[in-house]
Amino acid sequence: MIALLLALQAASAPEEPVLEPSTLHCLAAYWIVRGDANQNATVDVAVRTAGGEWRKAAPLWRVERGASHLKLPDDAWLFAGSVVDLQPDTPYELKLTLADPDGGGVEKVLPTRTIAEPVAPKDLVEVHVRPGKDALRLAQRDAGPGTLFLIHAGVYEGTFDVHKGGEPGKPVIFRAAGDGEAVIEGQGKSNAISAANLHDVWFEGLTVRNGLKGLTASNSSRIVVRRCRFHAVTYGYVSTVNAKGDVEGCFISDNVFEGPCTWPRTKGIEDARAIQITGTGHVVCYNRISGFADAIDTMPSVRCSAIDFHNNEISEMTDDGIEMDYSDRNTRCYRNRFTNVFQGISEQPIHGGPTYVYRNVLYNVCREPFKLHNSPSGVLLYHNTIVKKGVPFFLSTTDPVHRVVTRNNLFIGSADTYVIQNEAPMVDCDFDVDGFAGGPSKLFMKWNNARYATVEDVRAKAPAYRRLVWIDAAGVTIPEDEKRAAAVGFDPRLKLGIDAGEILPGFNDGFAGKAPDLGAIEAGAEVPHYGPRPLK
Repeated sequence: MIALLLALQAASAPEEPVLEPSTLHCLAAYWIVRGDANQNATVDVAVRTAGGEWRKAAPLWRVERGASHLKLPDDAWLFAGSVVDLQPDTPYELKLTLADPDGGGVEKVLPTRTIAEPVAPKDLVEVHVRPGKDALRLAQRDAGPGTLFLIHAGVYEGTFDVHKGGEPGKPVIFRAAGDGEAVIEGQGKSNAISAANLHDVWFEGLTVRNGLKGLTASNSSRIVVRRCRFHAVTYGYVSTVNAKGDVEGCFISDNVFEGPCTWPRTKGIEDARAIQITGTGHVVCYNRISGFADAIDTMPSVRCSAIDFHNNEISEMTDDGIEMDYSDRNTRCYRNRFTNVFQGISEQPIHGGPTYVYRNVLYNVCREPFKLHNSPSGVLLYHNTIVKKGVPFFLSTTDPVHRVVTRNNLFIGSADTYVIQNEAPMVDCDFDVDGFAGGPSKLFMKWNNARYATVEDVRAKAPAYRRLVWIDAAGVTIPEDEKRAAAVGFDPRLKLGIDAGEILPGFNDGFAGKAPDLGAIEAGAEVPHYGPRPLK
């Protein structure tokens, strides 16, 4: 009997770990581990450039049993996680080490590589397109993979249906010719551009307007949308259908999305979104998005994992800045700047995770910086800076929140009833080592149904934030009225919380001083570039 119990407690990994699709700056993996009935096994992670020195990364995350969409044996656990802040187009190795005090350890080294930004081949066949009846449709008749359509200045009316896709290494590219504005005019139809059931199709430098949806790409992979402008649309880029679970590798960068919504919110939750995406291995970066309900949303499908949203400039969102809702694991939202958003970053629900929200800046949020509704499971919130009127940490749901960890965030608010107001029951969560500033408040914290009058009460008695950091916010401009649009461009380099954070391998390597700084940017570091990059 004792031998049987020991066997059940020992972890084993009869299956190989699985690499998920890489992105520019992140690698990800998951591993199914059997046994470990007492849940004391760990999977440590190290990373190196091929042949280089190993450095410690964050360990894989133990996914809550029953939360993931992956089918697992009854006695199995899923471990998953990402390695972040890597260099693009670089070969790496990941070392995963399964260790268990009860026995069953094993080590695996996985060679992999981050991706590069898409670069057009040099041997494309050029086809020139000029305005005229059915010009875009007719131009596609004799073209195939490896074709570059140069779209000359003018207005192209009606839905632009893309009929033929490309091949890996031989995309079909629709690019503005550079002799003036090339406009896809949807004429109020459902889609201005339709690229469904295709792969390896690129759109560059086009203006897309006057369609319910600017560009739809259902069941499509390796779609590139770059340096386009979308306006007078209710939805910008829509890729929400993933029938076979094989939608992957889309790249949406350096675009401008201008929506129909106005600030402040006056119509409730509006049905307008700039980017909706599902699948795996996508990158959405360096876009300027304004005037929608939501800027960027992950959507439910048979697979929603390993997707990156980063370096986007987002403002005037009448619902959520970014929704990572319905993510399975390894979706990442980092180094974005949000200004004038009703809610900040949504995680409702998350199917086990982990999802990563780190080094974002949120300025003038009306309600919740992090929307943890509908019982999410598996969310990591690291090194974000939040400045808002009223309660800086606010969570209004009464649904249980599962397995959420916060570290090194900086919450700054103004006078209100609480500094921290949370109505949700917490299940296996770890909220700690965040910084708070602002006030004054009548009481310091409400955590579920318990109230704590002072910082000292929280540190001595509360189930969370025993190591919170209280900071003087003098010199920080806090919005006086959240309904008044703040200017975009808040500089997050606050001189607050210096050397007050916790070391998080892989997330704050190379910090200066005795410990990492709280908030989105380490003291002395440059502000990231948000929004479209200058043309080289």
